[in-house]
Amino acid sequence: MAYRWMNKLTHADVTPKTAYLNRRQILAGTAGLGAIGLAGAAHADTLEPNTLEEITSYNNYYEFGTGKGDPAANAHQLVTSPWSIKVDGLVDNPGEYSLGDLLDGLTVEERIYRFRCVEAWSMVVPWNGIELADILNKVGVQSGAKYVAFETVVQPENMIGVQRRVLDFPYVEGLRLDEATHPLTILATGIYGEPIANQNGAPIRLVVPWKYGFKSIKSIVRITLQENEPPTSWNKSNAREYGFYSNVNPNIDHPRWSQASERRIGGGLFAPRIDTQMFNGYDEVASLYEGMDLAEFY
Repeated sequence: MAYRWMNKLTHADVTPKTAYLNRRQILAGTAGLGAIGLAGAAHADTLEPNTLEEITSYNNYYEFGTGKGDPAANAHQLVTSPWSIKVDGLVDNPGEYSLGDLLDGLTVEERIYRFRCVEAWSMVVPWNGIELADILNKVGVQSGAKYVAFETVVQPENMIGVQRRVLDFPYVEGLRLDEATHPLTILATGIYGEPIANQNGAPIRLVVPWKYGFKSIKSIVRITLQENEPPTSWNKSNAREYGFYSNVNPNIDHPRWSQASERRIGGGLFAPRIDTQMFNGYDEVASLYEGMDLAEFY
């Protein structure tokens, strides 16, 4: 097994598989991992992960509706196979890659990460994925590239949210290149060792654990390397409330609510709120923003 991080937790700390095996039908019909193997435990959180039911039943995926239960109810219509990703811009090897070809030869690891939504709720999710840096190295990043832009699939016939124009679709996101190549940034293909559910962003999504959850774009069909900062969906929709960086910061409130604490999903109706940590607890990324005013660059 390949290990890139020293762990605070082992698999003994993860919610037992028997606790959610009876819910595996949730994942029926999703694409398999195929030849992409699980390399073993990697960067682990100090909290016990949420159950598979919690992770797959409480989601934001506006292409399938704005309610937390809407994606689980409607995302079964998403067609995830075959799947291809267009890689373009400032890369040495641009092209339309099948998912299997893009990930071929790369190492899938387990990453147990905190997940903090801008709406002040949180989870702990055991993702399975590949470091985005490995994929970018595979396609070859050219010297002029400073940003990575991402785009979500649009299937109007299968996405009621697209039909209702909740946002300006396709959903788009972006990272600075040094954020994208940080070892914590992954493209996830699974949860709990199973293929990722449609409502969680099948068959492949971005996970950036120190940023608010809307930065972790789902169901990616395009990755573009470019010189200029790319537009992002929520920033286009409401720049006052959603900045390009959107790092988790308990000291900077959302204009309509405090970000100093969060409600942990699965904690029960009367569970106390927990304090939100700077960068969601991932202090190793602080050097990326040295010298920046984190309030100004929200």
